[in-house]
Amino acid sequence: MAEAVRSLERAFELLEHLADAGGEMALSELTEASGLPMPTIYRLMRTLVNHGYVRQEPSKRYALGPRLIRLGEGAGRMLGDWARPTLAGLVDAIGETANMAVLEGDEVVYVAQVPSRHSMRMFTEVGRRVQPHCTGVGKALLAQLPEPKVREILARTGMAAQTPQTFTDPDSLVAELARIREQGYALDDEEQEIGVRCVAVALPGAPTLTALSVSGPSARMTAKTVGEVVPLMRSAAERFTAELKPA
Repeated sequence: MAEAVRSLERAFELLEHLADAGGEMALSELTEASGLPMPTIYRLMRTLVNHGYVRQEPSKRYALGPRLIRLGEGAGRMLGDWARPTLAGLVDAIGETANMAVLEGDEVVYVAQVPSRHSMRMFTEVGRRVQPHCTGVGKALLAQLPEPKVREILARTGMAAQTPQTFTDPDSLVAELARIREQGYALDDEEQEIGVRCVAVALPGAPTLTALSVSGPSARMTAKTVGEVVPLMRSAAERFTAELKPA
């Protein structure tokens, strides 16, 4: 029984290594990353391949398999359900719309939202996908990645200007991400939509790259307001992350 449990733990560790590497690794890379003997990795990967959780490419490299999609979709829905009380608490405290989003591939995906009670409020459909360079949550997510990875994403997605305020130069955005890491929050200052300001913070230690944000009309989301809401958002992010950790 103990050996079966250990094999299960190792299989999950290998899946995590694949995810951290962008979804694909060679057997030798898995050996180096995990520290496990190559025969052990080969045996575990063959089992995962046979069940569809991993696929082997023609190049012989291993990649995350299609059967994980259903699990990921279900987990994403659950994350949204779990997040709603936290977001509702922020709406009660701040008065503006609160969102939670994750980085999925090269895109930001909104997984939960609780709208403001103001008649003039921001609304983003759950499940909406946006590019990360022009949103508060997107920049908070990118700030958690190493610079080479950020530049790879920007090269693939481009940096289309949504407004005159949008960052369209990779070097400028990389410098902005350094400021975000230093100050602990990201600001979308009318970069996605004129008249809308959004502040976002990352969820430290979350199982996947996750951020929450509060957005509202620029007239209400002033610099003074941003300074007041950031501590509330950080506290909410820390509490929610703690709730996600296994007991």
